[in-house]
Amino acid sequence: MTEDEVLTIREMCDAFNVTPRTLRFYESKELLFPIREGQKRLFTRRDRARLKLILRGKRFGFSLEDIRQLLDLYEMGDQQKTQLHETIKIAQQRMSEMSRQRDELGQAISELADQIGWAEKQLDKARQTDAA
Repeated sequence: MTEDEVLTIREMCDAFNVTPRTLRFYESKELLFPIREGQKRLFTRRDRARLKLILRGKRFGFSLEDIRQLLDLYEMGDQQKTQLHETIKIAQQRMSEMSRQRDELGQAISELADQIGWAEKQLDKARQTDAA
């Protein structure tokens, strides 16, 4: 695939492991801007780069609105300084949220392990009572 080669919706789906519905959804949210030829959608190198960033942002838990705003900052003409600054800010917020969630999950896992241990002891006591 050359840099300026356009891809059909099927080729984009295969290249990025997404569904046509996903691509149409991102288009409706003004995240992707394929060339339209009748019913046909043709995706450019720019669309491919944007989709890669969209999918990465989604994997990190960024909202679609955050992703859209960050992608829009690319056009500012300041060598992406504003885009990078905002990306760092949003990424730091997201990382803080993820760390908090990880800590909460660790606490829940510990509590669940304690409950399982308690239930197993109760079951052992009940079995011993039954055997006696």
